[in-house]
Amino acid sequence: MPMEAEAVNHPYWPRNLSIPNYVANDRSMSEILVFLFSVSGILLFATWSLTGCKVSGSRLSAARRLALCWFTVCGFIHGVIEGWFSLYYAIIPEDQSFLSQLWKEYSKGDSRYAIADNFTVSMETVTAYMWGPFSVWTVLAFLYNRPYRFVLQLIVSLGQLYGAVLYFFTEHRDGYIHSEYGHPIYFWFYFVFMNVLWIVIPFILIVDSWLQLSSCQSMFDKSTLKEKSKRS
Repeated sequence: MPMEAEAVNHPYWPRNLSIPNYVANDRSMSEILVFLFSVSGILLFATWSLTGCKVSGSRLSAARRLALCWFTVCGFIHGVIEGWFSLYYAIIPEDQSFLSQLWKEYSKGDSRYAIADNFTVSMETVTAYMWGPFSVWTVLAFLYNRPYRFVLQLIVSLGQLYGAVLYFFTEHRDGYIHSEYGHPIYFWFYFVFMNVLWIVIPFILIVDSWLQLSSCQSMFDKSTLKEKSKRS
């Protein structure tokens, strides 16, 4: 009986998961979500406003500005929120810092974060230290019209897509046991919706990078061919 009581002292799945040091949040779900979406909204608005300025004498398209808004929010989520998990994953179940409580709330959709399994720690560490800074670099590269901007977009988007596919596939192989399967908030919103964004949007940006870089290479090839023709 004591073992059973210890096993269910938390809201996570599977219900027999043992998290002996767990301390319940004193922040509500609404407080945590309002913080997350408010900060993201402010960053979106600020980036949208900033990218409305001319870049190298011309204005960015609406689609390009939206892409930069995405990378700005990615920089915040990867660098700050996922960076927090990467640093403090060992104490999150018992810690009452705001970002730790955010992760405890999110863990209702994926308890792998509550137990800090090897995959989530490894994936989030790579994401925080690679794709966080690289997302910010991508925004700056577009704002300053750097020639490597689409290379950065391709690299970051490929990394995000690969991580998200592994994230879903590993949980699929586990049989979706780390969430209340089918729950409208914890499963469909936390686990599915909030992560499938990192499949859909990076895929679109990969295609965009492919087209842009292919077009540049095609122009370079034609120019090279003309130069060879002139010499011969």
